[in-house]
Amino acid sequence: MSSRSEPPEPAPPSRRPRSLLLAEVARATQRLADAGVPSPRFDAEELAAYVHGTDRTRLHTVADADFDARYWEVVARREAREPLQHITGRAFFRYLELRVGPGVFVPRPETESVVGWAIDAVRAMDVAEPLIVDLCTGSGAIALALAQEVPRATVHAVELDERALKWARENAEGTRVILHHGDARTALPELGGQVDLVISNPPYIPLGEWEHVAPEARDHDPQLALFSGEDGLEMIRGLERTAHRLLRHGGVVVIEHADTQGGQVPWIFTEDRGWADAADHPDLNNRPRFATARRVAR
Repeated sequence: MSSRSEPPEPAPPSRRPRSLLLAEVARATQRLADAGVPSPRFDAEELAAYVHGTDRTRLHTVADADFDARYWEVVARREAREPLQHITGRAFFRYLELRVGPGVFVPRPETESVVGWAIDAVRAMDVAEPLIVDLCTGSGAIALALAQEVPRATVHAVELDERALKWARENAEGTRVILHHGDARTALPELGGQVDLVISNPPYIPLGEWEHVAPEARDHDPQLALFSGEDGLEMIRGLERTAHRLLRHGGVVVIEHADTQGGQVPWIFTEDRGWADAADHPDLNNRPRFATARRVAR
């Protein structure tokens, strides 16, 4: 009588060992989270990609032997709340990669919705070659996005701070954006009554809120780009007059503001000052983020 042996139990599937870099990214994520960094995982991965010359989706391909210990130097800088973009030297805005660093305001994701509204507004105009002015341009992010996505537009950008203007010039090199060094409140008198759209992300933080501003902005962004009088609306009041001077009849102004200023900014663009259709608009998080108005004859 013969017996047949049972087949052996299948071996458990082997697990690929976690790469050294991914393990260190996990450690860095915890360190950044403990330091209060708002997006610790993203920042830890972005720093790893920067140091190792790759992108975030390919971190798993970095061999253990190629791990660069300089990663912990940049993690320590971010842990101290130095802006991620200052460490990597780049900021992403809509379809752009911009050069940024000390002396220039780092563009924020919420401003992308402001630009998106402006692009739709310009495209809806019956104008073959729109004329656009970006006031307080900083890195040039808004102006460059408009020039890229509205290819028949002429875009002028104004910046007062010479350090910020240096970054804008670097970003605008080889583009159609026309840069001007000057005060946004008195800029471009030669364009009076001709402009189709005026847009700005001006300073709008009240002076009394200094201590509540995130360290990345308070300690690293230029003060000129952040604070604007006791209520934060001083520059916006000045820009209202600039926009009215520059815009043609029917032209549109778009002004970013703090989410806590919803309802206040449209009241600056009143009918008796030559405006119509003043309104607030939400950002992607449904918080009031920017105001618009249309210039009319007064």
